[in-house]
Amino acid sequence: MELESIPGVGAKTADALRELEDPERALEAGDVATLARAPGISEGRAARIARGAIRAAHDDPGGFAATPRAREIHEQALGLVQDRTVTDYAAKRLETLYPSGVASRIEEVRELTAAALDHDPDEAVVEALSGVEPLSEPSDVRVRDRCLATQDAETYAEAREAIPEVSVEVIDDTKQLAELARGYATVVALDEAFAGVDVEGDVRVEPDALSDPAEVVPERVLAFFAANRDTIKAAVAVHREAGLDAPCDLDALEDALSELDEDGSVRGDEELRRLHTAVDDLDAAVSTAESVANDHLREAIEQQDVTIEGTDLLSLVERGAGVDSLLDRELADEYAAAVEAARDHLVDALALHDTESIARRAFGDDPTYPVEHDEGVVSRLREELTTARDRRAARRKRSLARDLADLRGPATDLVDAALAYDLELAIARFADDFDCTMPEFSDSGDGTGFVIEGGKSPLLDVPFEAVEPIDYGVEGVALLSGVNSGGKTSTLDLVALVVTLAHMGLPVPADHARLARIGELHYHAKTQGTLDAGAFESTLREFGDLVTEVERGSTADTNGDTASDDTEGRPVLVLVDELESITEPGASANIMAGILEALAERNATAVFVSHLAREIREAAETTITVDGIEAEGLEDGELVVDRTPVKGRLARSTPELIVEKLADDEESTFYADLLEKFD
Repeated sequence: MELESIPGVGAKTADALRELEDPERALEAGDVATLARAPGISEGRAARIARGAIRAAHDDPGGFAATPRAREIHEQALGLVQDRTVTDYAAKRLETLYPSGVASRIEEVRELTAAALDHDPDEAVVEALSGVEPLSEPSDVRVRDRCLATQDAETYAEAREAIPEVSVEVIDDTKQLAELARGYATVVALDEAFAGVDVEGDVRVEPDALSDPAEVVPERVLAFFAANRDTIKAAVAVHREAGLDAPCDLDALEDALSELDEDGSVRGDEELRRLHTAVDDLDAAVSTAESVANDHLREAIEQQDVTIEGTDLLSLVERGAGVDSLLDRELADEYAAAVEAARDHLVDALALHDTESIARRAFGDDPTYPVEHDEGVVSRLREELTTARDRRAARRKRSLARDLADLRGPATDLVDAALAYDLELAIARFADDFDCTMPEFSDSGDGTGFVIEGGKSPLLDVPFEAVEPIDYGVEGVALLSGVNSGGKTSTLDLVALVVTLAHMGLPVPADHARLARIGELHYHAKTQGTLDAGAFESTLREFGDLVTEVERGSTADTNGDTASDDTEGRPVLVLVDELESITEPGASANIMAGILEALAERNATAVFVSHLAREIREAAETTITVDGIEAEGLEDGELVVDRTPVKGRLARSTPELIVEKLADDEESTFYADLLEKFD
């Protein structure tokens, strides 16, 4: 697939998509999650790109929703399904579903829908899905306790590209390698020439290190799983609750994740925890140890009677001696005990063992008051503890990273499957909430007709369970008459919704629906007010173009299937709501009669809602079917309406019903005479 050939994909976007492992597969599958992992591609843009790729794959010219009202119906239909998604991803992915006149595209989505309708919209699954989102790729991983070293400039450049998380140094000899080892906890030499060198510190010679970055920088793998841990765990829950086939051992994945902390560090290693605590608490422990020694020594001094002979005191003064000499002479044992207490406290507080001997040297044997630590020794202790901590952490990270590296692909598949399940579950919930069924297509080549049985519109501003089901079907062209507020417009909306959903490959809110596959839906909403001359001419041109297009599209191919390989030659469905409002009633009736005649001659399907049905029928030179939404009468001033259109019946208007009611209730012949005028 040539990426630049996809609508909306330029050179820059194509370059970003090529960063993906298999962009062609993602595009063909409409895989928004994968496409959104390309640099600079948001989920919304990924959905638009996927939609363009799908159209290109099916040679779909688009343009099914040919008028603003038809596009509104598509947006409302899509919104009904999107409202039942849990994740933002699934809502975006649903945007790749669009009404199409191409049979292969419709069938592709119908297969997805068939699988979706097998799902049980269980609340436990919905709850688990609330924690799932597309995986993120951490971009801020930086490791400062190790470096790569090489003598070769080409290897240096390759290392910087392959493992950007660590520093890469160019060295000339073993001496410089030793210098690096003093500054880093671990040095990885990339040249075979350094094999067998004796350098103090953690120096590893690994010529193949660049082929396995996770071994050198396990933080890369750990950061990915740490950043996505909650999402992955939620995806595990989705698979368990929904009974989905998992791409890996879920228990093993959860066990590995349990060893990982939120910041990417390793859990569950007591020795590593001890070293972390020792480094963090070192200064506080040293300070407390000093206090222990000084408190011990102060108490000993306070309890000790010290007698100094005059000659001894004179001798001490002459030598310039101070309290340290006095401590050494008179309180040597007490001082030794105080220092030992300080040493014991430091060792116990930090739970030291390998570095205990260093810690004990932090307090010297020479008497002094107050007792103070040797900062040089403490620095050495800190260095030893830090090195031990970092090396153990690195070993544990490498070990855990090895386990998780093999699970990265399955974990990605796990999350992608959960997100895809949300999309399918939304379709299932939509079908369940609105009592939907899969429609039937009748591609007989005539390109006309639809039948809806038990259709209920979820677009009405009433609870769905309160919606009255209707049956309606049209073959060819028809006028739909009826009283005001009787449901004519909502019937058109239902027809448009069923047709749009069917051509999206989705279930429809009806007990049964059968329709011919069309290429365009032209739905003209009610015009607000009479149009001026310019707007009136523009409207007539629209219908003129439409009739011309239907004329071109009425020819079937040799197999009887209506052509649909371009914008011409595609059957259309025309729905029009009260076109008479564009101009004077008499002229409107003549215009609509002419339009309906032209559409009927071209074997098109059209439904015009009009209060001028009688006048249009009389103005037409051919027979035009008139269907009616019949009002059964008035009750307490309110219309009682059977909202299912009656075939072949001109519905009585509201004024006629009122006159009829008055004629029945009053003795005056005035109302009876008025009623005769409606015949």
